[in-house]
Amino acid sequence: MLYFLLKFLHMIGACVLLGTGAGIAFFMLIAHQTGKASTIAPVARIVVLADFLFTATAVVVQPITGVALPGMRATR
Repeated sequence: MLYFLLKFLHMIGACVLLGTGAGIAFFMLIAHQTGKASTIAPVARIVVLADFLFTATAVVVQPITGVALPGMRATR
């Protein structure tokens, strides 16, 4: 049961990394294309917050579950 929980967390972490990474990059690109500092600044503020909340947590979860899974699978 623990193996499947770790596997689920690993897959969710991968989806979060890919999804939020692409989404955040898209919004920052669109903001930069306007060329307006009044648009770029608030978007950049939100991008930093989103990176911290979503991407950073997934970056922590991925290696932990990635290291734990092969060891658990080998003992089954």
